Amino acid sequence: MTSKAASVAKTKARNVVPAKVKPQPGGCRVAAVQMASGPNVAANLSEAERLIGMAAAQGAKLVVLPEFFAIMASKDADRLAVREAEGKGPIQKFLARMAKQHKIWLVGGSVPLEASDPNKVRNACLVYDDKGKQVARYDKIHLFGLDLGNERYREEETIEPGDQVVVVETPYGKVGLSICYDLRFPELYRAMGDVDVIVLPAAFTETTGKAHWEILVRARAVENLAYVVAAAQGGYHLSGRETHGNSMIVDPWGVVLDRLPRGSGVVIAGINPNYQSSLRKSLPALTHRTLHQC
Repeated sequence: MTSKAASVAKTKARNVVPAKVKPQPGGCRVAAVQMASGPNVAANLSEAERLIGMAAAQGAKLVVLPEFFAIMASKDADRLAVREAEGKGPIQKFLARMAKQHKIWLVGGSVPLEASDPNKVRNACLVYDDKGKQVARYDKIHLFGLDLGNERYREEETIEPGDQVVVVETPYGKVGLSICYDLRFPELYRAMGDVDVIVLPAAFTETTGKAHWEILVRARAVENLAYVVAAAQGGYHLSGRETHGNSMIVDPWGVVLDRLPRGSGVVIAGINPNYQSSLRKSLPALTHRTLHQC
């Protein structure tokens, strides 16, 4: 392990829940888990278990893991070796067990699942209810591409895109599912309808993250008058990749309720349906739309 990676691994997880974000009647606490995952699935699941337990102990009822929480591979093709059939495999069993054990709704970041192309995976966000049952699946639609010469990503080479917008009904409102690069495409979130919460598991690069991450997360919250729970990879990875971190929970007015800049940890905040409803009545921008997709 590099010295930078070791320093990230030693980062203390956050335990403080700001008093100002206590949930109101009808609401709940939500949590975004931040990790600096590596190529070892078992080690990553062990770290995720610790952080999920921390979030549940602080009262979170909806917990979101980051993109590819179970494996940040040395090479993208390494995901093929650990991809799972839907409903089977150690990663999915882990997620079901955590949701049931802690009695939480768990958004399993993203999991590499089988694709129609044997040389690719589906980057799938799986949602489990508090009984450990999988209740929703969203396959990442927008595939990241970046070429800066010394930094290059082409997800299309190993990932097969999805084509379905997914919203799941939960005890805490309608939750819209998205993953990482989707954040740059506001039309996806408009297609979700009037969702209460948007979840965003991510692994934003440091290069793009420091320029655009917070701006885009807050914009999606403001334009949809929705809470955004953005759970990111954050730190140095054994592959040499650096992710931006800054997991955050943003309210419908664009206020960042809690954030974690780097390393492993948990951010927690309360969602308040009454506050959200009052904002939508005071500023009914969602009903003022005149341009709609055909």
